[in-house]
Amino acid sequence: MPSPDLAAVYFDDVAAAHPDPAFPRFHPRPAQGWINDPNGISFINGRYHVFFQYNPDSARHHRIAWGHVSSADLVSWEEHPVALRPQDGGPDEYGCWTGVVTDDGGVPTAAYSGVRGDGGHSQVVIARGSEDLVRWEQTGHVAATMPAGGAVTAVRDPFIFRFNGRRYAMQGAGLATGHAALLLYTVDDMSDWKYQGIWLTSENPVAAEFTPAEIWECPQLVRVPDASSTEPGTWLMMFSLWLSGDAHEHANGVGHLVGSLTADPETGLPVFTPRAGGKSDLGRDFYAPQVVALQDRALLWGWANEGPGRDGRRGRSQDEIDAAGWAGVLTFPRELSVVDGALAVTPAPEVGAYRGTLLISKASRMATLPAFAEAVVTVGPGGFADGSPAADGGDTAVELVLAGNGSSQTVFSGTVLPGEELRVFVDASLVEVYRAGSVATTLRAYPAAGEEWQLRLPAGARADVWELARPA
Repeated sequence: MPSPDLAAVYFDDVAAAHPDPAFPRFHPRPAQGWINDPNGISFINGRYHVFFQYNPDSARHHRIAWGHVSSADLVSWEEHPVALRPQDGGPDEYGCWTGVVTDDGGVPTAAYSGVRGDGGHSQVVIARGSEDLVRWEQTGHVAATMPAGGAVTAVRDPFIFRFNGRRYAMQGAGLATGHAALLLYTVDDMSDWKYQGIWLTSENPVAAEFTPAEIWECPQLVRVPDASSTEPGTWLMMFSLWLSGDAHEHANGVGHLVGSLTADPETGLPVFTPRAGGKSDLGRDFYAPQVVALQDRALLWGWANEGPGRDGRRGRSQDEIDAAGWAGVLTFPRELSVVDGALAVTPAPEVGAYRGTLLISKASRMATLPAFAEAVVTVGPGGFADGSPAADGGDTAVELVLAGNGSSQTVFSGTVLPGEELRVFVDASLVEVYRAGSVATTLRAYPAAGEEWQLRLPAGARADVWELARPA
């Protein structure tokens, strides 16, 4: 039996008891405190583990620890005790920032950015976990430090990958030239990473087009399923695109590169060659995703933050966030694939278990959604009711609107064309929109008293609406 302080908390109970109507019921997070970047996503001993940056003491970004939730099925989630905490006098005294969890010879091992003080450089810090990943030993062991020489001015967010039977790691970085970069390491021993140098920079013309930044944060490199490839998958690299003065606004969002990974003929080290790229999410409220590549799937979680509102949407002030006592949501788990050379993002099939009662069938023009809902919008192959395709000026916009008390705000607006499908999820204050064959759109919005969610449809479009509910 676990001790009472290590007992899991079931998210269903947390969500059901929460007094804030903006609190999500289907995206697990602690009842109180600040969360941001998902960390350490792993599948070990039959459970999915999602860690995340966490301040349990307030709804502000300060003295970051690692929170922890886990699930056997991606549907029912348990919240565990804080996994990693800043250690007084240690290399992570100011915070345990972004990192990964890997199986190192049968021992769950975290590698994360530790920072000693405000404005200080990060180092790669190692911690070892119990078999169930609930207990962690933090000795302050540093596996990699800031590169010397002055060319690298910022470094953060280690990520581990394997290539040709060997373990490697990379970190995001910023250079004195103003370009973003990746740093490469060999990791034959998790306790002692060997720096191999600057690996890729935003001077690369493909990277400059699709992933412009001053620092590449939260770098990812995974193989994702690709039906058109004869290889086990296509290599996908993803970055959060940091600019000075972002302050959690992150105007450049998240971008990705699709390419190949080959061995350097002289050194044997991996060489990534990008050939295409794009935005990894089309919403302004999505940042710092982490991807885990499993045997037959690649899953992603991202961070959707609170804020003052963007693109005309009403947000929450810092005073309102403080009063609510919580900030930050993680997205649904998303499956990644490459289709015709481009990234495609869908909700993990397990999310379908939340689909409850069918409330509306084949709605036209407008459908009212409850606070927790899924809607699927389609346009038949015959096109729109007026017979005009988009190119001829037909109205093809789908809008998700908060309306009431004589006013309205548009939360999402996007086109839908004949043969296309939009899948829209509303979980209190979090909206996720998925377009088949494309990437998702992540948005935050906060209904006021007397407002309702309205899905406004162009002529010829139809919507089915379900209530989100816990599976029986």
